[in-house]
Amino acid sequence: MLRGIDNESIDLEFRNGEMGVKRGEIDLYAEGGIDMAKTVYTCFCTDNIHEGHLKIIEEAKRLGDVTVGVLCDSEMIRYNRFPILTTSERMEMVKRIPGIAKVVVQNSMLYDEVIHTIHPDYVVHGDNWNTGPLQVIRNNIVSLLNKYGGELVEIPYTINEHVQKIDRQMREKLAMPELRRTRLKKLLKLVPIVKTIEVHSGLTGLIAEKTIVSKGEAIDQFDAMWVSSLCDSTDRGKPDIELVDMTSRFRTINDVMEVTTKPIIFDGDTGGLTEHFVYNVRSLERMGVSAVIIEDKTGLKKNSLFGTEVQQTQDSIENFCNKISAGKKAQLSEDFMIIARIESLILRQGQEDALKRAFAYVGAGADGIMIHSREKSPDEIIRFCDEFRKKDKTTPIVVVPTSFNSITESELSEHGVNIVIYANQLIRAAYPAMENVARSILANHRAKEADDSLMSIKKIITLIDEI
Repeated sequence: MLRGIDNESIDLEFRNGEMGVKRGEIDLYAEGGIDMAKTVYTCFCTDNIHEGHLKIIEEAKRLGDVTVGVLCDSEMIRYNRFPILTTSERMEMVKRIPGIAKVVVQNSMLYDEVIHTIHPDYVVHGDNWNTGPLQVIRNNIVSLLNKYGGELVEIPYTINEHVQKIDRQMREKLAMPELRRTRLKKLLKLVPIVKTIEVHSGLTGLIAEKTIVSKGEAIDQFDAMWVSSLCDSTDRGKPDIELVDMTSRFRTINDVMEVTTKPIIFDGDTGGLTEHFVYNVRSLERMGVSAVIIEDKTGLKKNSLFGTEVQQTQDSIENFCNKISAGKKAQLSEDFMIIARIESLILRQGQEDALKRAFAYVGAGADGIMIHSREKSPDEIIRFCDEFRKKDKTTPIVVVPTSFNSITESELSEHGVNIVIYANQLIRAAYPAMENVARSILANHRAKEADDSLMSIKKIITLIDEI
C-alpha cells in the first residue's frame, strides 16, 4: 500500500521487477487489479455538519478510503455535547456526505476499540485538542498509532462567524425548555449515575456547565444542576426556612437557564400546601425544569442536617401521597419528574418506616425516591438502597452524600443509586474564599497580597459567552 496525497504527482517505475514510487504519493491506485488505497478514520461528535467537518472529510478523502465514526450518545455526554439527534439519526446525517466508504458507531471517546478493529493508516482530526482535558484523547490516539506506524493528521480548527453561529444555535436548542426538560430522563438511561452539583447563580451555573476534567484516560463533567433552597437562601443572606419566596427562586432558575444547557433538579422543600404545589409543578414544567424534589415534612421548614436537634414533623404517608398524586395529575408532559424525599432516617424513624414510605410514594406516582441521612457512614443509606432494590428494580434512587462523603459514585451505583447530588459544596467553598480575601485587604490596606487567591477578570470574562 502507498501513502497518498496527489494523483497529479504520480510517477511510477519498476526497479528489480517491483513497482515503486519515484516521486509523490497517491490517494488511490488501482490498476491491473491492484488496490493501493489507504485506510483513513475520523470521528464526528456533532448534530450538525458544517464547513469545518467537510474540510476534515476532504482531507481524509485525499489520503485514502474514509471511515467515519459517530460517537454514541452516552459518550457524547462525556464529551460535553449532549446529543439532540439519536445515534442512528446522526449516522444517517453523516452517510449523506459524498465520498465516505463506511460509517460506524464509536462506543468510546478513546480510540482503542476503533483502532484495533479498523487499523487505520491515518486518523484525521481537528487541532483543537492540543491543550485542556481533551488532550487525553489525542495522546491515546498517538500512542495506539505509534505501535504499528499509523499517523495522526491534524487539520486547523475552523472558526469563523458562520461556524460560531451554528454552535450558538445548537446551544440555544439545548437550552430550550422543551428540550432541556427531557434530558434528565434521557441521562438516567445513558449514564451509570447522574452527577449533579448545586448552583445558585448564573456564574455557578457556568461552573457546572463548563468544568471538565481528565484523569488518567477518562474525561468527566457534571450531568445536571441542583437549585437548592439552602443555597438560594444563603446566597441572599437569609435563613433556610422557606423565607425566600417561590418568585425569587424562579428568578434564580431563569438566571441559570439563560447561560446553561444542562438539566435542572429543583429543591421544592416540603412542596407547601397541595394547592400551591400543583401550581408550582406547572410553572417549573413550563420553565423547562426536569424534576422537583419534595420532602415529607410539615410545618416550618428546618434544614435536615439539624435532624432531631430541632423540632421537625414528618407528614403522614396518606397526606404526602395525596400531594404527590395531585402534582402528577397537574403536569402536562411525560418528561417532568416528581421525586419524593424521605426524612425517616434523619428523624430516627428507622429503615422499616423509610421503606414503607418509599413503596407508598412510588405507588402514588413518584418518579423517584430520595433517601437522606446525616450519618458520617453511608451504611444506613446502603441498607436502604439494597432493601428497596429487592422489590423495585427501576425507580430512580437519589442520594445527597454531604455527611457520608467518603463513598464514591461507583460504589453508590453498585447499590442501585441513579442520581448523586453534591448539594452545597460550591457555596461552602465560596464563603471562606471571599472572607479570606476580605481579611487580607483589611490587614494589608491594599489588595496585592490577595492576588494569589484571585482569578483574573479576563479569565472570568472568558467563561461568559457573547451573543
